[in-house]
Amino acid sequence: MKIVEMHIYGFGQLDDVKINNINDFQVFFGENEAGKSTIMAFIHGIFFGFPTKQQSELRYEPKHNAKYGGKLRVNHEELGFAVIERVRGKSAGDVLVTLDDGTVGNEELLKQLLMKFDKSLFQAIFSFNLQGLQNIHQMKGEEIGKFLFSAGTLGTERLSKTEAMLQKEVDSRFKPSGKKPIINDKLLALHELNGELKKASAKNQEYQTLIEKKGALQQEIMEIHGLLVVIDEKTTKLNEWKKIQSFVKEERWTKKEIDDLGEIHFPARGIERAEKFNQLIHPYNAQISSIADRIKNLKNELESIKPDPSFLTNESAILTILEQMPLYEQLKQEKLQCEMKLKEFEEKLSTISEKLHLPLNEEEIFSINTNIYMKNQVEMVSKKSQKLLEVKQELEDRYQEEKDTLEELEKDLRGAQSQIFSKQERERLEEQVKDGNDKNRLEIELNAVKDKIEFYQHAKEQDENTLASLFNQRKIQVLAFALVLFGFALYGVLTRQWVLLFLSVIGCALIGIFMNKSLRRPKENDVNQKLHAFREKEKQLIQKLESAKFRNISALEEQLAQDSRRKEKLQIIKVKLDQQHKQYDKVISKFEEWESLAAQNKEKLLTISKELKIPKYIANSYLLEAFQLIEQYKSIGRDRRKLIERLEQIIFEQSKMVNELKFYATQFLPEKSLDIQKSAFLLRNKSKEEHEKQIKSQEKRTKLAELEADMQQIIKEQQHVQVEFNKLLKEANVENEQQYYELGMKAEKRGKLFERLEDIEKQLQYSMLNEAERESFLQIHNCDEIISKCNDEVLSLQTRLKKLQEEQASIKYEIQILEEGGVYSDLLHQFKQKKFELEEEAKEWSVYWLAYDLLSKTVEKYKKIHLPRMLAKAEEYLLFLTDGNYQKIHLQGTGTGFLIERVDHTLFEANELSQATTEQVYVSIRLALATTLYENYRLPIIIDDSFVNFDARRTQKVMELLKRLDQNQILFFTCHKHLLQHFHKENVISLEKKKALNL
Repeated sequence: MKIVEMHIYGFGQLDDVKINNINDFQVFFGENEAGKSTIMAFIHGIFFGFPTKQQSELRYEPKHNAKYGGKLRVNHEELGFAVIERVRGKSAGDVLVTLDDGTVGNEELLKQLLMKFDKSLFQAIFSFNLQGLQNIHQMKGEEIGKFLFSAGTLGTERLSKTEAMLQKEVDSRFKPSGKKPIINDKLLALHELNGELKKASAKNQEYQTLIEKKGALQQEIMEIHGLLVVIDEKTTKLNEWKKIQSFVKEERWTKKEIDDLGEIHFPARGIERAEKFNQLIHPYNAQISSIADRIKNLKNELESIKPDPSFLTNESAILTILEQMPLYEQLKQEKLQCEMKLKEFEEKLSTISEKLHLPLNEEEIFSINTNIYMKNQVEMVSKKSQKLLEVKQELEDRYQEEKDTLEELEKDLRGAQSQIFSKQERERLEEQVKDGNDKNRLEIELNAVKDKIEFYQHAKEQDENTLASLFNQRKIQVLAFALVLFGFALYGVLTRQWVLLFLSVIGCALIGIFMNKSLRRPKENDVNQKLHAFREKEKQLIQKLESAKFRNISALEEQLAQDSRRKEKLQIIKVKLDQQHKQYDKVISKFEEWESLAAQNKEKLLTISKELKIPKYIANSYLLEAFQLIEQYKSIGRDRRKLIERLEQIIFEQSKMVNELKFYATQFLPEKSLDIQKSAFLLRNKSKEEHEKQIKSQEKRTKLAELEADMQQIIKEQQHVQVEFNKLLKEANVENEQQYYELGMKAEKRGKLFERLEDIEKQLQYSMLNEAERESFLQIHNCDEIISKCNDEVLSLQTRLKKLQEEQASIKYEIQILEEGGVYSDLLHQFKQKKFELEEEAKEWSVYWLAYDLLSKTVEKYKKIHLPRMLAKAEEYLLFLTDGNYQKIHLQGTGTGFLIERVDHTLFEANELSQATTEQVYVSIRLALATTLYENYRLPIIIDDSFVNFDARRTQKVMELLKRLDQNQILFFTCHKHLLQHFHKENVISLEKKKALNL
């Protein structure tokens, strides 16, 4: 995801600020308080919400603008372009996300854009500043290695801080060989208390004996209490039985009577229901006879008033036609209006046809496609044609402007080129300056040359004398040695010693060669060559001194300096000319783009004109007007067709109404050949008469139907009552009414017995004795005697209980006396208290130890699975940043931290590196974390002045590395002007202090 534009409504000191065309690598440069931190906070706020008032972060609420917030336009890899707008609202602000395809959402859609990142994780991975590097400055020893490891896992020092905190908490509570930690201290105190407690226990054996005796007495007392409870419960039940004995015996008698009567099946309230049915049957018979007489009379009256059935059958159609008579007059008026409007439409169509002047008939015009899409295409093509004309005019103006500028620069270039020296002339001046061609210097140099000629002349004379003397000496030596060798040779011949002869001959040959070389005199040695060179130089210096063309060296140097300045100016003009050529070429390319777009638009215009059947000469200038006239023609044509259809429909409806009215007048009226109005009047009267007959007949029929319905209802009710009475007899399983009443008397007696039994059971349900206990108590005949025995046993047990309680009180007193000494009880209390405190501290220690162990295992898993790939990329970055001086990053064998390997394979811990190298390692790890483990999350990387401590070389290398990170957009904020030399001008946005931007 990349940020393309931002618009700040109001945020801190920034008010209505717009920044457009943000590049993939964008630099924000400005002095302190120019707004860099505000823009970074704004980006974080739009992405993740404004800080709440309870948080410690700055909210950047504007002081002079009521509108708080702004929006960002971003380009997402999957969802395309989107606008994220956040303004003042509840808690973190109200956010609205709008995609280019029209999708609108809020926080959920924003989380999808940000790939579920929260603010803390985003700042840890993709946003870092000078604070991370300053943390390295403040650390010592192994803390630096742990910090770098934490930066490689979470992007911040959170991991190292958490690990250090857990280690500190664990060590502060317990160490195996420690004394000061809390648990160690409590274990020592508990051990001492345990020794003292054992000593006190040895002195209190009597106390233990009393405790045991007290327990035995307590057990016996509890047993006696249990026996008392059992006896009391038995006595209570016996007294309860004395109360309910009569009810239990009556219950048994009632159940026996019910069993003797046996099972009786008789309807509930059978006698009452039978008498009620007999009271209903007799009145039903009288009503049936009366209704039958009334039905007969009504049938006779209906026969006397009978309407015309054929008229009534067609009554609805006749009434429909009569009701349409006012419509007939309206249709006449509407027909006249339609004829007038039709004439008006034809005149309009004729006018439009003259304006269009197309060789098309009406059907062909109607076949032309004028839907919404075509209309949109026509409008777009027309607007684009107009826009292309405006762009062309603008390009022509810009072309002329760039051309004039180019010609002016070329003129300046020619002028500048004419003012500078030629190559030969400049070389001549430089040679003159180099040689130092002034009189004093030449005289000094000439005297020096004369001195050297005199020196070498004297040296030559001495060499000649020396050589002559040496030549004579060597000549005598060689001749003497040659005579000796000749003597040896002669002796060898005489004595026939051929070896001696051979060696003597070789020696003579060598002496001859040596003599040949030694006796030759050198033609010209080095002294002669140097002497000749100095004499030539003396001649040249004399010639220069004799020539009167001496020059001022300072004037020559000034001419050369002026020529250099002109060359620099010429170079600047060339650069400007090169840039102007590029601008000129851009305008030419814009012209080419315009021609391509114009050709495409023209082709599209011709295609649309063919579809609209409009000639080319009209389409070029009046396509939209022609399309609108065609639309207007089709609209009026459709209205005209509808009007013609309506006129035909009116004529048809009028004819239909006249024919139908004549048909019914001929069929039902005695008069013939009547006009429409007279026929309608007579048919309406005929309808009223027949309708009155029908109403009267209908009333009689309704009355008759009601009576017949009443007759059927009464018969059904009579039959229903009789059926219900028969059901009672069948339910009682009897054949006649007499047997039914006898069975009813037995059922009534059985019901009263059940009622009494129910009353008895109600009395017994509150008794504490269950049914089984009541059955067992029926066998008891001397209940009072048993109760008396129970009372005697209770008195005996209470006496024994009293003695035991007195003995228990005595033992408690003795124990109290022993405990008042306080030694054993106090020590026991202290021991238990210390033991409880130790257990609580151990629980708390185990929590921190488990957390530390879990963190360590998580780190080890991370080191084995994810860290190698990240370290490979970090090594690549570090190798580049350090020019190959450091090439490997190794994990520590145990714990957290790194070892850095130099090019000579020497390993360094992080704290052994220089400060700048440590910072380079940190930068490499942070960038590798974002580009490997989070490579699928291409969110912007925000960097705030993190390299100000680097020298020029390190700064250049880190900038080159950032430019190579093409997967993520990089937003770099700085207040250091010297860093701008590493970026192109179009990649830098300058922020002016206390001024609104509108870029």
